[in-house]
Amino acid sequence: MKYYIVIPAHNEEEFISLTLESLTTQTLLPKKIVIVNDNSTDKTADIVEAFAKDNPYISLVEKKSSAIHLPGSKVIQAFQTGFETLDDDYDVIVKLDADLIFPNNYFETITTHFQSDDRIGMVGGFCYIEKNGDWVLENLTDKDHIRGALKAYRKATFKQIGGLRPQMGWDTVDELLCKFYDWKVVTDASLKVKHLKPTGANYNKTARYKQGEAFYTLGYGFWITAIASAKLAMMKKKPLLFFDYIQGFLKAKSEKKPLLVNNEQAKFIRQYRLKKMKEKLIR
Repeated sequence: MKYYIVIPAHNEEEFISLTLESLTTQTLLPKKIVIVNDNSTDKTADIVEAFAKDNPYISLVEKKSSAIHLPGSKVIQAFQTGFETLDDDYDVIVKLDADLIFPNNYFETITTHFQSDDRIGMVGGFCYIEKNGDWVLENLTDKDHIRGALKAYRKATFKQIGGLRPQMGWDTVDELLCKFYDWKVVTDASLKVKHLKPTGANYNKTARYKQGEAFYTLGYGFWITAIASAKLAMMKKKPLLFFDYIQGFLKAKSEKKPLLVNNEQAKFIRQYRLKKMKEKLIR
């Protein structure tokens, strides 16, 4: 299977060489890697160009955007800029962060999963962060969710879900739409990826409200949002974030922000979320 990778990168000189080193030593190499240099002011572009000299499947695309880090919109706009430079001759499209170290069998294993069942639409491993010298699971989500840092989509799935949405919630709505269209989402616990910069490290106060807005635009409704907000705030060990999330939800509702999904999809998503919550209670 041919796979293409797009990596949005903003001021990633500290880590991007480690990411590219782990990608260029895969047992199954990508056909193309596009790094989108999104308004970096450091040596990100120089590092990528040095790798591209030795690895002709690597290319650099320049993008100018705001330096403000708002989760979702900035990174997916950069992804889209890179994606538009690619042809259609791929089986799997991958969106990665620029601060990851992959085991060298990562993508061979990912493609083996895709080949095992033509209804598998997304596959991913798990992110680990360093704590006190040990690499521990970055435990912000359920074990059946693929982190936004390392998404891999079958081409037909990617097209059916309409690509990636340039706003916060993109990395949840993609999986929910997979379920809506009856694709399978597979996570592989044997694939341990080192995440060098923990999720949310650069988020500001505005971004905290964006999480609540994302719950609204996913069509969750108030009660599912309240439960999801409480759970996420506790996972982050910052219980007061709950109030930021709820405030963001109510603000989005009062402003009648457009949803990421249509009414039929929103209804499916609420039913799916409630079903998952009930399953956990029974356990």
